[in-house]
Amino acid sequence: MSRRGWVLFLTLSVCWGIPYLFIRIAVAEWDPLIVAFGRTALGALLLLPLAWRARAFRGLRAQWRPLLVYTGVEIVGPWFFIGHAETRLNSSTTGLLIAMVPIVSAILVTVTGQDRLSALRVLGLGLGLVGVAFLVGLDVQADDAIAIGAVMLVVLGYAVGPMIISSRLSGLPPLGVVTASLVVAAAAYAPFTPLAWPHRVTVPALVSVIVLAVVCTAVAFLVMFALIAEVGPARMTLVTYVNPAVAIVLGALVLNEPLTVGLAIGFPLVIVGSVLGTARSGSPVAGTGSTSSAPATRSGES
Repeated sequence: MSRRGWVLFLTLSVCWGIPYLFIRIAVAEWDPLIVAFGRTALGALLLLPLAWRARAFRGLRAQWRPLLVYTGVEIVGPWFFIGHAETRLNSSTTGLLIAMVPIVSAILVTVTGQDRLSALRVLGLGLGLVGVAFLVGLDVQADDAIAIGAVMLVVLGYAVGPMIISSRLSGLPPLGVVTASLVVAAAAYAPFTPLAWPHRVTVPALVSVIVLAVVCTAVAFLVMFALIAEVGPARMTLVTYVNPAVAIVLGALVLNEPLTVGLAIGFPLVIVGSVLGTARSGSPVAGTGSTSSAPATRSGES
């Protein structure tokens, strides 16, 4: 990887590793719905001029149905559910649970017949699941079950989203898909925001939402496109393995979240499991034309 590629890779890893910290700060004072709405609305406003200038909306009208489904499983549901979960869970715990996305993606492409599971990948999936079991069993209380369920829905949505991109939206300009999805998501949240509008605007919550919109959404997407152009989509997905480390470090340094036994055991198991679980199978399913199960390029992260 070139020096430029490494710079872009590390920048994207940070952009997609810090949302858990700022979501945790924001939802401590504002409803998760307001946080999600603010992030999508401001992110859309920042990207709209760029997408319009690049004529990135061409072809979207013909694919509006899969675009709506994609927006629902990749942004509308996940960004609200993550906020809800972080009213109960530590940001580091949430970040590590979402690192399960590559494992769930590998399972889905196998179930749908797009790839086969080798012995190495089965081992990886097993290690990842054991890691999550340690994390949940040692760090999570029984009354956090709803929050864990919310994160699992996010993981499923993040795994399904790339499949929709690959099968229905791959021929469209990525910037157009991302911007349109943010616009649709903001419109979906908007009718409900009066019900949860905060009584006062606090600096920590406001700054957190601005960072989420500017750095973790608008800037992150632009960096992602540049990274894909530099190193390709397969290497770009490796940021998935770095994000949890960023979340854990920031959670400990900024929020004084404990570095628990569950994290110490679960983190390496989940990351190693994700790496092995998404390794090349070497035996493509007939008709798929691919031997790689690496997650498809996502147009969104948490």
